[in-house]
Amino acid sequence: MVKAIVTDPIILKKRSTPATEADMQTVEDLKDTLKANSERCVGLAANMIGVHKNILAAYIGKDILVMINPVITDRGGKTYESEEGCLSLTGVRKATRSSVITVEYLDEKFRKKKRTLRNFEACIIQHEIDHFNGILI
Repeated sequence: MVKAIVTDPIILKKRSTPATEADMQTVEDLKDTLKANSERCVGLAANMIGVHKNILAAYIGKDILVMINPVITDRGGKTYESEEGCLSLTGVRKATRSSVITVEYLDEKFRKKKRTLRNFEACIIQHEIDHFNGILI
């Protein structure tokens, strides 16, 4: 189901908690909401739809990648300053990002996965994981 986007910074700054298999409806809601906003958004964290769980959905190429309880295990490459927008906030803000990251996470079937992402894709995932920690750009 497509959900409304949370824009209240007080709600967005609340830390998220680990997801369980009981949170699978949130996965579907995130994917539906991301698709509905695909013209102006490349990634969503669950707290952006009002659920404080460590779940994100992001366009990686043309496909939606879901990460449940993702953890960045390695930050490689150079850091750089990016300019980012957020569906929950107005305007563009600066953020420092790693150009290469390795992430361990659970997929939609709760299987352990590990993935290395670079450049823009790495930026998207770092942005969404920041949301889990209540960090806003």
